Amino acid sequence: MQLHAIGSAIALLALAGCSAQGSDDTRQENGVTAQRSHFGTLADDTPIEAVTLTNDRGVSARIITYGATLQSLSAPDRAGKSADVLLGYDDLASYVDKPNYFAVTVGRYANRIAGGKFSLDGKAYQLTLNDGANSLHGGTRGFDRQVWRITDVKQGPVASVTLALTSPDGDQGYPGKVEATVTYALDEKNRLTIDFNATTDTPTVVNMTNHGIFNLAGEGAATGILGHKLTVPASAYTPVDATLIPTGELKAVEGGVFDFRKGRIIGEGIRDGSDPQIVIGRGYDHNFALDAGLTAAPKLAARLEDPGSGRVLEVLSTEPGVQVYTGNFLDGTLVGKHGHLYRQGDGIAMEPQKFPDAPNQPKFASARVDPGTPYHHRMIFRFSTTD
Repeated sequence: MQLHAIGSAIALLALAGCSAQGSDDTRQENGVTAQRSHFGTLADDTPIEAVTLTNDRGVSARIITYGATLQSLSAPDRAGKSADVLLGYDDLASYVDKPNYFAVTVGRYANRIAGGKFSLDGKAYQLTLNDGANSLHGGTRGFDRQVWRITDVKQGPVASVTLALTSPDGDQGYPGKVEATVTYALDEKNRLTIDFNATTDTPTVVNMTNHGIFNLAGEGAATGILGHKLTVPASAYTPVDATLIPTGELKAVEGGVFDFRKGRIIGEGIRDGSDPQIVIGRGYDHNFALDAGLTAAPKLAARLEDPGSGRVLEVLSTEPGVQVYTGNFLDGTLVGKHGHLYRQGDGIAMEPQKFPDAPNQPKFASARVDPGTPYHHRMIFRFSTTD
């Protein structure tokens, strides 16, 4: 998704002590650990914590309280060598000063809402605008730019951390006081499960996901992701207008560059200027309507394979759509982890979610959440390798 100007409150932050350092707590049982540490301090002296979950098969995940962000995610290749496969930053200052949604928790509403407007029960709401005339990922100060609090760190065969955030009534223009939580849980089968939960005291809309941008060759690898093979079990996608708002159409993928049902190399279609949707998105930046729709249990939303390293990432979710974004707005101005300069095609996001602009499009699955009916989205990152 496109990077936009930082909100004035964030722009004024100065930071100190921004590198991960020290260790406050380590829990271990059956080879799974949860290590709590310091990641940095904001200008108002708010400490930012990190929790690193590690199994004994080479998978580890570091979560920081700023934005409930998945700051790193390492997985082994076919030779057993682990590498961080998530684009992002090494320090807190960069997450604050140069936000690009790198593996953050996005909300209240992931993706775009046209004009930043929607109505519920006959009442109109105006959101903050941060994507031209639209609202993107919750507005100018969405969930990704707030400090979450750690409420639980568990030990055992599955190591986990739960983070919580209170979003007051009127936050970014959204109605209702929302209590949100995100739980990251790592097991010994190389699965990182992310549970998003939210309750509200007034009817509202909620659509949360993780905005991880991946390169399975390792973040910053010169080969980028154009040689990765992507599979998406979706017979249709939602075309967009010039501002990347869905037109309302569900268009069949068959025979075109959006047909990933049997798997295809990403680079085969990403520069196909004969398709006007590729031109509008500068590549892939589209929501796919998963054939299974909204489900009670997680099902496959996307499968990504890097032939070079042998790493395979499967993304599973209960949600009806998955946004595929090929880093089209990475323009070489962001210096990420280990001094790597991120450019177009250096990563891909596969974001399970409700459809973009669903509050304004009644044909799409509803994002409405009511008091007494909690919101829940479960997604899973599952790693394996090929020979």
